[in-house]
Amino acid sequence: MKIVVTGAAGMIGSNIVHGLNAVGITDIIAVDDLSDGPKYRNLLGAQLSDYFDKSDFYARFARGDFGKVDAVLHQGACSDTMEHNGKFMLDTNYRCSKDLLDACQAQGTRLLYASSAATYGGSASFIEQPEFEQPLNVYGYSKLLFDNVVRRMISRSQSGQSAQVAGFRYFNVYGPREQHKARMASVAFHHFNQFAETGKVKLFGDYGGYSAGAQSRDFVLVDDVVAVNLWFLQHPDQSGIFNLGTGTAQPFNDVAVATVNAVRTSKGDSALPLQELVKQGLIEYIPFPQALVGKYQCFTQADLSALRATGCDHRFATVAQGVQRYVAWMSAQAKT
Repeated sequence: MKIVVTGAAGMIGSNIVHGLNAVGITDIIAVDDLSDGPKYRNLLGAQLSDYFDKSDFYARFARGDFGKVDAVLHQGACSDTMEHNGKFMLDTNYRCSKDLLDACQAQGTRLLYASSAATYGGSASFIEQPEFEQPLNVYGYSKLLFDNVVRRMISRSQSGQSAQVAGFRYFNVYGPREQHKARMASVAFHHFNQFAETGKVKLFGDYGGYSAGAQSRDFVLVDDVVAVNLWFLQHPDQSGIFNLGTGTAQPFNDVAVATVNAVRTSKGDSALPLQELVKQGLIEYIPFPQALVGKYQCFTQADLSALRATGCDHRFATVAQGVQRYVAWMSAQAKT
């Protein structure tokens, strides 16, 4: 099986590459932009058949230069939700994806791609239906625009007449190989590094009707994201747009508690409840930033009905389980 992974040196892309290797797939063409050179570390140890810069790949793929490609796992995008350049965002996230979709359909190549829960924006419901899609930024809009193209294509296609297309609306993904993302890295990543540097973790105080640290997100471990992508790769008859989260919202307090206690127990200290961690100054609340007022999702929770309807019964890690594994990974990396 020949696979292309775009955004292959990024967090999700690199974990997908390693996940493909783990199930015996090594004919992988990796595509990315390594202007940020240190990202290469995410691919250390991975087996690849080739690598192309994104500036070269897309036109060559459309020409058919790579022969028969079974599937493209398209993770390449600008994922900075604070990027306000709409032209750049739409060129990168929409036009590039649309051209890739057209090329895949022309060549009979399956396309599994990264969408985002940012398509829901200000909605209080997270179901893959237009009435719940209210993006709060141009990033979310760029993802929604492409999702709508996919929807129209699937609705026009009769069964068996088009190659598989599956889009995954990733919720708050955390886990190994995200160190290059800087401020866009997960809260678990920032909590671990804050605690290592200052001996405390900082959380937002009360906002949006939520008490301090109680704003809640659907935090999903990147290993679970990889597992679902691989499930769809093994089930080419399943097309559509699917939420990819755990189906359970957990407060930021849970992430902070899991991070601090994972570090503490690794050093032989006992785990402590939230109230005690706050009392000892190990978790601290700060005023909610004015710059985020009106632009912040206080609650997200994936509705997994559509995903489960495909037969995908993958069970997701809780925050406590996932963060413990992630902290162990980051601690090991810090020693190398």
